[in-house]
Amino acid sequence: MREYHLIEPVYNQDSRILILGSFPSVKSRAGNFFYHHPQNRFWKILSNLYNYQPLETIIEKKQFLLEHKIAVWDVIASCEITGSSDSSIKNITINDLEKIINESKITHIYTNGNLADKLYHQYFDNKISLPVTKLPSSSPANATYSLDKLINYWNVIKIDD
Repeated sequence: MREYHLIEPVYNQDSRILILGSFPSVKSRAGNFFYHHPQNRFWKILSNLYNYQPLETIIEKKQFLLEHKIAVWDVIASCEITGSSDSSIKNITINDLEKIINESKITHIYTNGNLADKLYHQYFDNKISLPVTKLPSSSPANATYSLDKLINYWNVIKIDD
């Protein structure tokens, strides 16, 4: 079944880094926000990195991202997917990432997991000339990495103001 990415990217003109996922999970699509599954460790990683209280509401999460100059979006605009499984994704169309780059101060892109990284390089290496760093997926399916290990890897996203 074809699914469409209906979650708007979070960014503003001051955003300096862009974190890209592949495509929202079933829970994220239902909740209409990024990394909405309670077992996804994305928000725990960010709140730990910045010594911030747990981020609960969508409003808090958006404010946090903008305050820390972080943009968030996904590579895929639509695809055929079974449930939330990246391995089932096929027949994709991509999002217009250049729009965010052109309307902000993005200096570095971080991909959240293998598929986001693969697709970014496949579709954008010839269009966007910014450094890209692949980070281990924050997904609960990535059981290889503990929260502490993820925080250690993700520490590279912190920028000096």
